[in-house]
Amino acid sequence: PEAGLDPQSCRDGDVHHGVYYGGDVGAKEKVKSKKEKVSGRGMTMGEKGTVVYGVDPLIIRDHYEIDYRHSYAEDSPFFVGLTKGQLLGSRCLECRYTYATPRTHCMECGASTAWHELPMSGRVHTYTTCYYGGEAFLKETPFTLILVEFDGFRTLFLSRLKGIKPDAVRIGLPVTARFAKTPSFKVTDVWFEPAETG
Repeated sequence: PEAGLDPQSCRDGDVHHGVYYGGDVGAKEKVKSKKEKVSGRGMTMGEKGTVVYGVDPLIIRDHYEIDYRHSYAEDSPFFVGLTKGQLLGSRCLECRYTYATPRTHCMECGASTAWHELPMSGRVHTYTTCYYGGEAFLKETPFTLILVEFDGFRTLFLSRLKGIKPDAVRIGLPVTARFAKTPSFKVTDVWFEPAETG
């Protein structure tokens, strides 16, 4: 059935929300107000209302934003290390298994681990080209994500690869870590670029 507005007035007397499925045409006219508008991108139900894109299934626009305090807890040295141009992995204190990512305990034997610095250079173990990303990366699409393998470490490190076109990336490509000049204390403070040769 046809979708439209259901006259559900808010405290200020304007219609801000609601959907009706067909019905009396007169009801449509009653809910029209100077704040109501319809565009090709959706139906806006007043300045404070909801934009409806479809009703079967119901699809609405919903803005969500929040500030919060985030603790890196045991992983803090890793992010602080990025500000110093260091990549920190983990090494088991018992079986000596080495991880290219932070681990407080060994996944092989369960013992505690200690921080262990990774080399700045590695090689591409595998890669994927992303044509869609989260809001922070949409303007940079397409971009390449790689899993980096390092000599002496038994797991891989996920990161961005820059400075090379996606169709030129290959498995085994030598890469070098690069760090943000102005750190944000996020994993995006580090990325990799093709290693200089010659």
